[in-house]
Amino acid sequence: MVDHPAPGEVVWCDEAGVTCRRWNWRQARRTQLRDDTTAGLFILDALDPLTDEALHAAADDLVTHLSRLGPDVQVARRFVAAP
Repeated sequence: MVDHPAPGEVVWCDEAGVTCRRWNWRQARRTQLRDDTTAGLFILDALDPLTDEALHAAADDLVTHLSRLGPDVQVARRFVAAP
């Protein structure tokens, strides 16, 4: 079955297809993290009632766990505040 995005719907995609729709990650073998993964993008979003402080704490926890994978792990973070 082919399910096309609605007009105006936000999607994340690459040359091979849509990887995320309706702000939800789509689990798929093609985009899964594996032992040989060398780059990844994690988007954390804080919607009420989650606070910015809780969002930062979750990001810190993720970085802590990723850093345990090895000394070559590099992390870049960007915080985008609501207007």
